[in-house]
Amino acid sequence: MPVTAYVLIQTEVGKAAQVASQVAVIEGVTQAHDVTGPYDVILQAKADTVDDLGQMIVSRVQMIEGITRTLTCPVVNL
Repeated sequence: MPVTAYVLIQTEVGKAAQVASQVAVIEGVTQAHDVTGPYDVILQAKADTVDDLGQMIVSRVQMIEGITRTLTCPVVNL
């Protein structure tokens, strides 16, 4: 069963739009939006497994310049 998660991203000041456009093209990212509030960008991602999701976040998303912090929130079906 595929894993879906929302990733909340904090960026350096003035970098939200640039980060959102860069994460949007990562394979597995289905949506990316600039937002206001404590986080600057929210993305939705899908992967085959939790390990694949973690690998995508660590090796692709967190490597983008301007990102200062991420919080990954996996979707659960209760």
